[in-house]
Amino acid sequence: MKVGIIGNGVHSKRIQLILKKKKINFFIYKNYHDQIKNNKEFNKLKKFKIIFIISPNYTHFNYLNLLKKDRYLFCEKPPVTNNKELIKLKKLNKNKIYFNFNKRFSTLSSIIKNTKKYNLKKLIYGNFVLSHGLAQSKKYINSWRSKRKYTNKGVFETVSIHDIDVINYFFEIKKVKNIFLENFSKKGNSFDTATAQFVLKNNVIINIFSSYNSSLHESVLLMFENGFVIKNNNSISVHGPTKTLDKNGLFLPPPKILNYKISSKKDYDTSLEKSVSYFLKITKFKKKFPKKFFDTSLSSNQIILDNYK
Repeated sequence: MKVGIIGNGVHSKRIQLILKKKKINFFIYKNYHDQIKNNKEFNKLKKFKIIFIISPNYTHFNYLNLLKKDRYLFCEKPPVTNNKELIKLKKLNKNKIYFNFNKRFSTLSSIIKNTKKYNLKKLIYGNFVLSHGLAQSKKYINSWRSKRKYTNKGVFETVSIHDIDVINYFFEIKKVKNIFLENFSKKGNSFDTATAQFVLKNNVIINIFSSYNSSLHESVLLMFENGFVIKNNNSISVHGPTKTLDKNGLFLPPPKILNYKISSKKDYDTSLEKSVSYFLKITKFKKKFPKKFFDTSLSSNQIILDNYK
């Protein structure tokens, strides 16, 4: 098997390592800023039936539209960066397009899938925090991530969208109640920090905070009727039941049902590899991607586009 890759940045190199591990050869099309028409390198790319689009967000739709015919397409999130493109995207062949919301394959997602197994019952609250210091690095000011022309919602569309998609995929978001976007670093003109509150279809509230301008940290708290799930950087645990009492009948913190020691980086790398493997498995047997994968990707994208004009 040989595949085409658009883009050669940091994330593309992560996926290239996965493909090398699987002994899959690839051709890299690096010139995504150049004119595509009559481009010899792009004509080489078009020969491949499996293509990975790992270029900046604002380029995604152009490549999806140009390469839509008779190909399997793996595209990084978000699918598109404006509503006009989103409307057009809905008309493409969704059976062969896969958007890499790889947190759907994370340890947390695996636990969410098994809430019945742990008898957690209904979700009643959630809080997500993810930050790292990209905006404090010298390279950020020259990055497309710092420019609203290329990433209008900044960290909200590049980082928050992953957690938004996990919530939307498993619980279905009804609306966004509050959203605050800030440029605390004052580098570039896009947003390096985002805080948002989401209301699920059963009126449960979920908060998400993402930032490029703080220390590296990841934490998640999901409160259920009969227990809770906590992720804190290098560990994730499930606790329950709620009715855990001492000898006097007073409530105690519930014991751990499950406990994983896993770094956020390793969990991310593993979920990315699982996502790529899933995509390749579908292409190998020439199957179609589930409708939910495509539809939820677009609705997660819509949430980003419809808020904070």
